[in-house]
This record gives sequence, structure tokens and C-alpha cells, in this order.
Amino acid sequence: MEKIKIQTEYIKLDQFLKWTGVAESGVDAKDIILAGEVKVNGEIEERRGKKLRVGDTVQVAGKTFEVE
Repeated sequence: MEKIKIQTEYIKLDQFLKWTGVAESGVDAKDIILAGEVKVNGEIEERRGKKLRVGDTVQVAGKTFEVE
């Protein structure tokens, strides 16, 4: 599990995917999310604007990230 530190209260899911390098652009992030390929805290998440906070986990592309 890779830990990703944020400096703000939260980060939106699409921004998070770009930040981690999973998505190259906002369009890529949108496509990945809408395809149902992203799980947040074990549940499939299809909202680009889902707010991720410290302690949340994201599973995508065979990787697991924890927001720190």
C-alpha cells in the first residue's frame, strides 16, 4: 500500500488519480472513474468529485493508495 500525503482537508478523486500518476489528465481520470475501475474504501466509486480525506483508501489499476 502506497501512502499519499495531502496538505489540505481533502482532495477530489479525479485530482487524486492525476496526483498519483494513475491518470495522465482529467479526461483520463473521468474515464477510469466512470468505467467503475476505482474503489474507495472497498466500494466502487463513480463520482469524480468524491472528497477523499485522511484515512481513505483507493484501489485502482492493481494498486492500493492510502490518503495520509
